[in-house]
Amino acid sequence: MRIQFCIRSASRRRREAVPITERLTRQQSRQLTRERLLEAAAGLFAAQGVGGTSVEQIVEAAGYTRGAFYGNFDGKHELVLALLEERTRHELAEVRAMDVGAGGFEETLDRLRAWHRRRDENLAGWLALRTELWLYALRDPELRPVLAERERRSRETIARSLEQGFAERGITLPAPVEQLSLIVHALDDGLSIQRVLAPDDGGPESVVDAVELLLASWAALARTAPPAGNRSEDPAP
Repeated sequence: MRIQFCIRSASRRRREAVPITERLTRQQSRQLTRERLLEAAAGLFAAQGVGGTSVEQIVEAAGYTRGAFYGNFDGKHELVLALLEERTRHELAEVRAMDVGAGGFEETLDRLRAWHRRRDENLAGWLALRTELWLYALRDPELRPVLAERERRSRETIARSLEQGFAERGITLPAPVEQLSLIVHALDDGLSIQRVLAPDDGGPESVVDAVELLLASWAALARTAPPAGNRSEDPAP
């Protein structure tokens, strides 16, 4: 559940930067530089990997100098951390916004379908960048907790949405919501990979279709089983 990135040409960036920065404060100009460096790095990481991308390539794609890069980041490692945080923040904001003003859980699902259709326009690039950032973090024991925190925040957002959907239908959750959100989160990851590898085997809304099927199954299970918190530890004789 996430955000898309693209690389603008360096020449276009230079044309845009001059008139814009003249009207900005120093702090705003620095923020704009930082955002463009992150955007350029995201596109390059998706295309050729974190290890295959140099600082020189990032600044060239962004239309800046090495001095501008090191004025915002200590190095590529810090940039990767910033990119992980930015992606998490933006993606969670997008997902949480789906519940705002929605008339019910069905409308939230409709918004989720529309979000997936938009993401599908650049799904291969999004997945490539996500995978690159994951691999970078997984190979560094100090970064694994950062990646774990990102995933935890994503699952918490999913959990709140599931709780809302079941509550609106007056259905008791058939299992701890943390477990259900983990299933949905993993399902999104797995189906996204399959969508990129075999695009003709499913549409851009396949993730939402699968989630709806799960919700229906869980709702049916909840009608025939006692609430998770009331189940006996030992089977009845």
